[in-house]
Amino acid sequence: MPLQFNTVKLFAGSGTLELAEKISKSYGKPLGDKTLSKFSDGEIQPHYNESVRGSDVFLIQSTNQPTDNLFELLLMIDAAKRASAHYITVVVPYFGFARQDRKDKPRVAIGAKLMANLITAAGAHRIMTMDLHAAQIQGFFDIPVDHLDGSIIFVPYIKSLKLPNLTIASPDMGGSYRARTFAKFFNAEVIICDKRRKRANEIESMSIIGDVTGQDVVLIDDICDTAGTLSKAAALIMENGANSVRAVCTHAVLSGKAYDTIENSVLTEMIVTDTIQLNPEKTKECSKIKLLSTADLFANAIKNINEHSSISDLFQVD
Repeated sequence: MPLQFNTVKLFAGSGTLELAEKISKSYGKPLGDKTLSKFSDGEIQPHYNESVRGSDVFLIQSTNQPTDNLFELLLMIDAAKRASAHYITVVVPYFGFARQDRKDKPRVAIGAKLMANLITAAGAHRIMTMDLHAAQIQGFFDIPVDHLDGSIIFVPYIKSLKLPNLTIASPDMGGSYRARTFAKFFNAEVIICDKRRKRANEIESMSIIGDVTGQDVVLIDDICDTAGTLSKAAALIMENGANSVRAVCTHAVLSGKAYDTIENSVLTEMIVTDTIQLNPEKTKECSKIKLLSTADLFANAIKNINEHSSISDLFQVD
């Protein structure tokens, strides 16, 4: 008996509208009609202006700041569930609070686990996300997780640069596995920048493990917040004799003075994706940011989920 495919409906949260429109265009189906009402005190209420009964609903929303993005997503899930959607998949290109994946000191929350509980309790049947800060966060969910790999987007671009002496670098010890994964695509060496922090977003010291003399270095990271770590790592790499240094970062949080920090750094370019919508005015002023789109990858993953096909088949890099 052939598989039966339900009607797919895509809806965008207000915080990820630009990417959602690209995904819908790539998928070949317009975004569903939804409105977001706001009360005078700031309370929000999403409303579907079309039936979702019996449909496979995909809700697209990154959970970066403000936290309204997260709460809007939770309300969208609840509304779809109460409207008798057949299957609810939340597409969270950037999964916020992922840096809070463990108790690294006494009396702190494990924010990533709480986010997983909230999304599941709201009624989601499945979550799709990309480049989690820690892969083990998938284990916080009791629903299926499709963890997309951003390397399928970055590797072809890096190959197109044809860097003569490519070396892959991690800006800290925690990202060494990610850097080694990238290095395998190029048969390249890996160096690591060992950093010590005074406190969050403030680095006390940094040193390099490995030789970068005469190399064209590409720093690999998942999140760029203030850009302090990447800019300091890039400066240290150049001081140690590298020919050039670039940075690859999936999620461009870019808070505070990040845009200025990147522009004034020794980085040749900062290669990011559109999982988080960039500030258009600041992006114009920062010539070093290169934006690559994740839309086709998410659209293909949505198609494979609806057709009960493999997701891992999407990550074959030539």
